[in-house]
Parts: sequence; structure tokens; C-alpha cells
Amino acid sequence: MFGSGNAPKAPAGACPGWLMTAVASWGENAEDAYDQGLVEMGLGDSRLIEVQGAFLPMGFEATPPMPLPMGSLVECHLATSYAYSGGSACAGVAWAACKTPEGEECAIVAKITTELDYEETEALLKRNLQRRLASRDLEVISFDVAVDEVTAAQDHFGVAMAALILPESLKLSGGGNVGRVRSGLTRQATDAMASAARRVDTKAPAAPAMRPGARKPSDDGPDFSL
Repeated sequence: MFGSGNAPKAPAGACPGWLMTAVASWGENAEDAYDQGLVEMGLGDSRLIEVQGAFLPMGFEATPPMPLPMGSLVECHLATSYAYSGGSACAGVAWAACKTPEGEECAIVAKITTELDYEETEALLKRNLQRRLASRDLEVISFDVAVDEVTAAQDHFGVAMAALILPESLKLSGGGNVGRVRSGLTRQATDAMASAARRVDTKAPAAPAMRPGARKPSDDGPDFSL
């Protein structure tokens, strides 16, 4: 898929990564479709570590796709959505470069799988990313989104895949890929116990229901429209 010539290289100390999508609509079974999707994405010859969580290693930098040697151990945030016999599915991954209130730069990731169409899935993915920004009090600097949709062939399995591929993250050592501890965002166990002791048997009023993608009139968050 990628040439073996002069591949782009990230600056020393950075954590390069790129978004990729792929679809496979003629799988004999789900496992076959999954394998075809990995080959189409350029990960067919790699050993994968699928990671969870919102934060990316410190120093993350978006780069063009690079060739991966056979047998490489690669970390990736992977979204996989399956469909069968004429059904449709979507998968998407997004990243955002951010800044904390203290001015420290970082990056987060979000992913999604749906049975909705491309446009609805993209809107929901951006909403997921925006919520992760808000819950961590982060200001967005830049972002990118990758979504793909598949329609499975008759009597076959199909798969839509999206991934943020981080080929160098496992090589980072020491404190170069982590930031300082941020206070005020994580509750301590003692706080939870104290809250339980003060709890009374009353219910808080329910928040008003909102449709996915809807914005409050007072919502001053970043605009995620492309």
C-alpha cells in the first residue's frame, strides 16, 4: 500500500500518528472481513495493540501515513463496525490537539461505531470528541476526523474500520510521553466515601433530554463544523 522510498519522519521526541479508514464488503465471516479490512488499511503485516482511553502520548503529532515493516508492534485506537448481507455500518476515529488551562499542550482521541449513515456518524463522533474536551476542561487547537461506511455484499459480512495508528508510541521511554498530574479532575476514594455518608434518599431533578448533536443556547464550546 505504501512505497518503500523516502518515508516522512517525525521530529525527534515526537509521537507520530495518522488516521486511516478501510472497508471490506465480501467477508466469508466476520473474522475474514476483519482481516481484509486490516490489509486494506496497511496493518495486515503488523502486530496490533488496541488501546482504550482518551489521552494520547505527549508529543503526539499528526503525520502522513508511513510504511510499517513486517512484524511491527503497533499501537492503535481502532473502531470496527460489522454489517451482514446488505446491511450498512460506519466506524470513525477523531483526534484533537488541545491546551489545558495551565497552557500545557496535549491531545485526545475519540471513536465510534454505528449502523447509521456517514453524515450522522460523523456528527456523533464530533459530539463525542467535544464532550471529552469539555469533561477535561481542554481548549481545542486543531482536530481531524476519519469516518468510513460499508454495505455488506449479499450473504457476506462487511466491515468498516477507522484507526488512529501510533507506530512509535511503544518506543517512548521515561517521562517523555506523559505530562504532569492535573489536580481537581479525579475524585479520591475518601471523597467518594464522604459523599456516600452525606447522601440523603432524595432524587436530583433530571436534566432535560437533548437529541444527539443538539447544542444548548449557552454552549460556548468549540465549533466542530468542517
